[in-house]
Amino acid sequence: QTLSHFLVVRKTDSLQKATSFSFLGKYGGQGVPEGVHFPCANFNSWKSSFWVPKEDWLMSQVYRRDTLNSTCLMNNLSHSQSKLKHAVATQIFVEHNHKFIYCEVPKVGCSNWKKIILLLTLNLSRKANEVDHDLIHRTPLIKRLSSYPSDYQEKLLTSYTKVMFTRDPLERLVSAYRDKLLHSEPYYSITVANEIKATCRKNENSTEKVTFQEFVNFILTKKQEHLDIHWKPMFLLCDPCNIHYDIMGKFETLEQDSEHVLRNIGAPEDLHYPNFKKYGSEKRTSDDITLEYLRKLSSEQIEKIKKLYQIDFALFNYPYDLKMNLYETDTV
Repeated sequence: QTLSHFLVVRKTDSLQKATSFSFLGKYGGQGVPEGVHFPCANFNSWKSSFWVPKEDWLMSQVYRRDTLNSTCLMNNLSHSQSKLKHAVATQIFVEHNHKFIYCEVPKVGCSNWKKIILLLTLNLSRKANEVDHDLIHRTPLIKRLSSYPSDYQEKLLTSYTKVMFTRDPLERLVSAYRDKLLHSEPYYSITVANEIKATCRKNENSTEKVTFQEFVNFILTKKQEHLDIHWKPMFLLCDPCNIHYDIMGKFETLEQDSEHVLRNIGAPEDLHYPNFKKYGSEKRTSDDITLEYLRKLSSEQIEKIKKLYQIDFALFNYPYDLKMNLYETDTV
């Protein structure tokens, strides 16, 4: 392999002090688009971690960014003069020690990322899975972008490493149902469940748990922008067409992408993304489990869910048609 595989163009006079790089050149005969930026806290550690042509990780980032940009353009979702929405700023967490910005997408490993942000903020040498799961959602020690003045928000967004993680929209939907409606979390299992029953049942006093079909019907009665963050479309949560995330991670490649994020921002070498699940005795929501739930839906519900999440499918390159083909095959 030669430098022609990954040609790093320096954007500042001093390589050691560089804070941003664009990846150009050719890889396997394919042109790499200009303008994919990776702000770096420590170039030497970044180079040793990323300079692995065989892994193709950087190229996967270019591909994800290219897919996202073209979809944003086709759907007229980019607005150069638009002001950052408060709802989006509320989803974004800021860690100053490593100049790290993370957009929270529920059901895409966000609790574990909050644990990492807390450890980085406090400079604690602990494993992320040692941080209390419930505490992490209540602590004021990790800061949201919305807590800063709007002009400072813009400054942070242009100078910090910005990261967003996504997940297959249907898998995320099923995961949200299993996590929030089938367990005894008071707000979801009582308050939200009662609202769903009132909307979808003749006898709203029934004590039976909300079914997946009822859950989907309830979601379909709401406007996108009014949906709960656990099942709101991901593009509305993080606005990736107007916030140019430096790294686009996926739940499906979580371990690899997370490791690259941590090494990129200069996190301690012994800090890694934890393999922690709140309800550890249950299986993770996989393709098989997702299809098991999708089979319970009518074709009309399926089409409406497809429309609800169609932008997510396109922006983040999730093969909706493939999953639906499997659904149709299994229900024939």
